[in-house]
Amino acid sequence: MPDIDGVNARILALLQEDGRMSNARLSEHLGMSETPCWRRLKRLEESGIIEGYQANLNRRKLGLGVMAFVQLRCSEHDQAATAEFQRIVETTPNILSCHNTTGADDFLLIVVARDLDDYSAFVDGTLRRLPGVTSIRSNLSLKEMKASNRLPVAPLKGP
Repeated sequence: MPDIDGVNARILALLQEDGRMSNARLSEHLGMSETPCWRRLKRLEESGIIEGYQANLNRRKLGLGVMAFVQLRCSEHDQAATAEFQRIVETTPNILSCHNTTGADDFLLIVVARDLDDYSAFVDGTLRRLPGVTSIRSNLSLKEMKASNRLPVAPLKGP
């Protein structure tokens, strides 16, 4: 894994701002020539620090007005139930993220839906059918104050 020195940290920060930035523009921002910039970028990609590039979409403009934070409690934790649970979660587009958590509940999901009727149908048709689910608690977002996928990037030396 490459060290995250000041230059690599700056590359990562710039690409989080604009994932479509050309290598020429990136090298210009960094004050370096294109070839070493390209090499650094390729090392960051090959090491898995950069996992991919994507467009950030506006969920409301796509008609997804409801965002819910869903806490699930499960009674079954055997390998087969867990594998089926994970398969369903990974293939359900309305579930943006799922975290196995500590505390009273087992999982925290972030779910989007068109409206409350759509969310209700999602709970009935998907969440209640997940293997071993014994409790579903939803908190609806009233106002999104910050939404970001950008990670704080600072120089970091490897082990």
